[in-house]
Amino acid sequence: MSAQSVCLTLVAARGLRQELFDYLNEQGDIVSGFTASDAAGHGPSVRLHTAAERVKGHGDQIIIRIILRNDAARQLLGCLKASFAGAHLVFWVTPVVEFGALDDGNW
Repeated sequence: MSAQSVCLTLVAARGLRQELFDYLNEQGDIVSGFTASDAAGHGPSVRLHTAAERVKGHGDQIIIRIILRNDAARQLLGCLKASFAGAHLVFWVTPVVEFGALDDGNW
């Protein structure tokens, strides 16, 4: 397995926010932390769950970004697939060239 760092990005309906946060926080052996932000999903594959979303024309979503090893990302995706079947989670994985904090001495 590769030790390459990647950014796993997850996109989900905002209604899954707390459930996803709780789930990811329980995965301490894989996930050391994550960043989340709200988003507005557009396009034919976006599910509009509420009347307000249908009026606005976009889905209220959450984006979660996790930096981890490639093999850990694959493992987490397998866990998410089993635990959130039918939730229409969207994901992508991108390589991370460098990762750190400016005050941790790596710069």
